[in-house]
Amino acid sequence: MLPLSILGFLSEGPMHGYELKSRIGDLSGHIRVVSDGALYPAIARLVAAGLVERREEEGTGAAPRQVLSLTEAGLDELLRRLREPKDAEITDQARFFTLLAFLSRLPDPAGQARVLRRRLGFLDRPAGFFYEGGKPVRAAETVDPFRRGMLLVARATSAAERDWLKQAIADLEGPTEDRGAPAGAQGAGRGP
Repeated sequence: MLPLSILGFLSEGPMHGYELKSRIGDLSGHIRVVSDGALYPAIARLVAAGLVERREEEGTGAAPRQVLSLTEAGLDELLRRLREPKDAEITDQARFFTLLAFLSRLPDPAGQARVLRRRLGFLDRPAGFFYEGGKPVRAAETVDPFRRGMLLVARATSAAERDWLKQAIADLEGPTEDRGAPAGAQGAGRGP
């Protein structure tokens, strides 16, 4: 997700490497800290691929600063990644949130809605953290209070996300005569 984050933030305007690192850190938080050893090689690969441009600018000290900006090819690549996310970018919550952070850059509301529908489809499939007999264990079925807590929190989070996704999709698609069942009226779906 690092290349997507780099391309996404640079689509907002040119920035220095340390500013980019700070913005990525703010997005991913303490969960997935980005190190210089990961960021700068990723930037170098994007520069080599012609997706990012690097130029020097006079710094406040003795050393010049590197300014990074998105190329036209970089913007095309960003839009492609947003339009056609990999399955892992839909199913992994942290990756999906990174994708979501830049989805507004995709100028096509129908394309945005397709991405959200993929996530909603994933969340609507029954799943859980623990299985017995090939079926997910529900919170009420476990005596372990910590696992029960995990399952209850995951269920509430999934329900809230599904409700938001349904509303966002409806907003993107605009008003229609018959939209079917109201948001939240579908089955329990994904979530323990």
